[in-house]
Amino acid sequence: MKTYLLLISLLSSVISLLAPAQPSGSAITQTEAGASPEMKRLAKALAGDWNTTETMEHSELFPKGGSRHGVARVRLDAGGTTLVDEVHSDGSAGKLDGLVIIWWDKATKLYRFFTCFNDYDRPCGVRGTAHWEGDTFVNDYEERENDKKLKLRDSFIQITPGSHILVMAIVADDGSLKPLITTTSTRR
Repeated sequence: MKTYLLLISLLSSVISLLAPAQPSGSAITQTEAGASPEMKRLAKALAGDWNTTETMEHSELFPKGGSRHGVARVRLDAGGTTLVDEVHSDGSAGKLDGLVIIWWDKATKLYRFFTCFNDYDRPCGVRGTAHWEGDTFVNDYEERENDKKLKLRDSFIQITPGSHILVMAIVADDGSLKPLITTTSTRR
């Protein structure tokens, strides 16, 4: 009887190892279960494995325009307290490798961004505060370019289970937005 129970236990373990992994989003993970409502909402919108296509508009930052294609992996981590986004892309606009970490700041009731990119002059830094405007997730921040301070806004729009669009735009003095980079992400 002992041998029979040991064999059943061993067989059960092997079957669980050979079973295909659950697709992303099909089951609540332990990390998701511990997440705040704010982080659960963000993960529901952005978590997953994505193919990305970036288009750079002709501008001072991209005089010839440009594009990149790549992948992104976005997941909840650290017990559900942070969203981690790893990006890798390449194309006429150059290679981009990056890490974006987003967390909910309960005291200010805003999301915070920390980013690292393959920019050797300024590889990492805090990059603004974010919030929801209806179904759009927006991050407002400032950058310095050629000794000029730029106000920028990243807007995650048209968020669906299978895709979303990220528009990086300059905020003009009158509050209007001038798109610089549009990134379309489709679920892999």
